[in-house]
Amino acid sequence: MKTILHIDFDSFFASVEQQFDIKLRNKPIGVTAQNGRTCIIAASREAKRLGVKSPSRTWEAQNIIPSMVFVPAHFEKYWEITQKFLDICKDFSPYVELFSLDEVFMDVTSTEGLFGGKYQLIEKIRERIKNEIGEYITVSVGISHNKLLAKLASGMNKPNGLVQITPKNIWTVYAKVKLSDFCGIGRRIEERLNRLRIYTPMELHDVPLDILIREFKDAEGHFLYELGQGQDDSPVVPYYFASETKSISRNYCLPQNQYSQRVVMQNTYELCEEVVLKLRKLGKKAKTAGIYLSGSRNVHGRKSVKEYFDSGQEMFALCQQILEKDGFYFGQSDYVRRISVWVGNLQDAINLEQSLFDFDVKSKKIVQTVDMLNEKFGDHTIRRGFLLNADKLTTVPNGFMADRYEKQKLAAEFNPKLT
Repeated sequence: MKTILHIDFDSFFASVEQQFDIKLRNKPIGVTAQNGRTCIIAASREAKRLGVKSPSRTWEAQNIIPSMVFVPAHFEKYWEITQKFLDICKDFSPYVELFSLDEVFMDVTSTEGLFGGKYQLIEKIRERIKNEIGEYITVSVGISHNKLLAKLASGMNKPNGLVQITPKNIWTVYAKVKLSDFCGIGRRIEERLNRLRIYTPMELHDVPLDILIREFKDAEGHFLYELGQGQDDSPVVPYYFASETKSISRNYCLPQNQYSQRVVMQNTYELCEEVVLKLRKLGKKAKTAGIYLSGSRNVHGRKSVKEYFDSGQEMFALCQQILEKDGFYFGQSDYVRRISVWVGNLQDAINLEQSLFDFDVKSKKIVQTVDMLNEKFGDHTIRRGFLLNADKLTTVPNGFMADRYEKQKLAAEFNPKLT
């Protein structure tokens, strides 16, 4: 039987801020997004104990804790800690999967014996985190025979917890936890399960597969059935084995409700430019673009074209077409709070036919020059005229490492060898 660990930092962003600034220690703090001060993206352990959750609004937190301290996020600092953490983990197993900035899966089946067993291995990792990263930063660890249960276990006794789920105690655990405690069951999935009169993991355990497939279709139905049975055969994929990128996305939460359609479209254009920049860095082109606007009403859609593209102008034009088809317009009270854009149907640019038209060659050279200048002087240094006087977006790593480009960049930095 395998031994899989899920190691999850406790209140990661907040703990890192407290590690680097001792004046913040033992205080309820909220880490705020760089693009505004109204949203708390991470709360410290002290704040959580007093009832503040993340994400939440700063005014909500202050109503609960008047002495709440707010600090801006420093994603470069968090990324540096993640790199140090991975450097530690790879010394205990070659099978380390980066799941997000603050959590990894580790398969230690073949290596735990080298360190005196799984518990001794975990204590050694914790000791190195304390010595090499900081004494104020802790992790919670889940142990099980698959990834699904290991991740469930790591969240059951935070902070600085250690929980193991085995074939002997799995149903005892299932009787205690909620559906929403499982990775993969969000609010909408839970609501649909509730409509089927499924309210607990144990009730999901008793549901026949055909009923779940009828409601959720084949893939999601099988996933939920296996979750109910405590089954998961997905392997731990080392982070330096970058799998094939299927899509690239960028999400942005506006600092406040935005009632100006022009500002929304300017932000959308900037997001498109960020997506295609990553697309070009991966040496790929796309055939499909998608957009999702969330606010007073939700608008979403996707559009595919015959010719592959890798420019922000082309992607933005497709997003405009999607919105126009939906009849998107701003009424007097309409607003947008969140923008998401993405590209799919990717292909390696080197495998595609190159255009012989002169204007395409010139356009490509202009894009390359702009990329080079933005790389040297910072994102969005060179911008389209449409973006004149528009605020620049804050480019930060995605909280869940949604696109594979970041993992490929990490692989190039570490490049560890399997031994």
